[in-house]
Amino acid sequence: MPEFLTTKELADLLRIGERKAYDLASSGEVPCVRAMGKLLFPRAEVIAWLNASRSGPQVAEPPLPPIVAGSHDPLLDWALRESGSGLATYYDGSFDGLNRLKDRTAQAAALHIHEDGGFNLGALRGALGEAPVVLYEVAHRQRGLLLAPGVSDISGFADLKGRRVILRQESAASQRLFDGQLEAHGLTRADLDALPTCARTEEELAIALHDGKAEAGFGLGALAGLYDLGFCPTHAERLDLAIWRRTYFDEPMLKLLAFVQSDRFAARAAEFGGYDLSHLGTIHHNGASG
Repeated sequence: MPEFLTTKELADLLRIGERKAYDLASSGEVPCVRAMGKLLFPRAEVIAWLNASRSGPQVAEPPLPPIVAGSHDPLLDWALRESGSGLATYYDGSFDGLNRLKDRTAQAAALHIHEDGGFNLGALRGALGEAPVVLYEVAHRQRGLLLAPGVSDISGFADLKGRRVILRQESAASQRLFDGQLEAHGLTRADLDALPTCARTEEELAIALHDGKAEAGFGLGALAGLYDLGFCPTHAERLDLAIWRRTYFDEPMLKLLAFVQSDRFAARAAEFGGYDLSHLGTIHHNGASG
């Protein structure tokens, strides 16, 4: 369904006439925006407005802890701090984030799971079905082989045989993608000289390479310049926030989402490099929204 409804689509949703839909907008009863002289109605906000109008007995759900879980992303991590949202973080990979959403021990999870024909949606539905979760696009970003300073003879996965490589934890989507790429190039982890400990965030991986603890790792291009690393891009991926819809309009989440739409966020993304914000804010899924 579209992110924004026209007056006719709103009328169809509410099963009222278009004149009545105009009256609701004019009186301020229904959430709406005006763009180029046209009335548009944010679908997610309309659904929240309808839910708030529900009568009859309702079972109160316990509050969700103000935590963003899932994958670590340096740009999103910076935004969480700078926005003043007050949201805490628990980064242990996209798949751990899905589990925490399912267990209701987080309000949101950052995801970048590669799927046939897209990203994140199949894994989200597999974990939570059609639960009321919004999938909100943050950015497209570059991923590939990060190389320690001075390493210049690695240009792809086939060159990793026998090299010192730092891995990520099993719950990280990047590690599962990396394992798949090794297999596609006729390699396994046994063919690598892998460090005994893994990097639990993107930044830990970059720091380990900068310090010369490993020669290569599968990480984000955005960190190459910051840590003086070489970078061989191999994949483009989409970073989304999966957010429980009942927290989507709470003040902490609204602060974060407003900040990621700001000029400061765009400027910071440009400083990092490797990010594309062209479709920032696109809603790719709005579970159980009717």
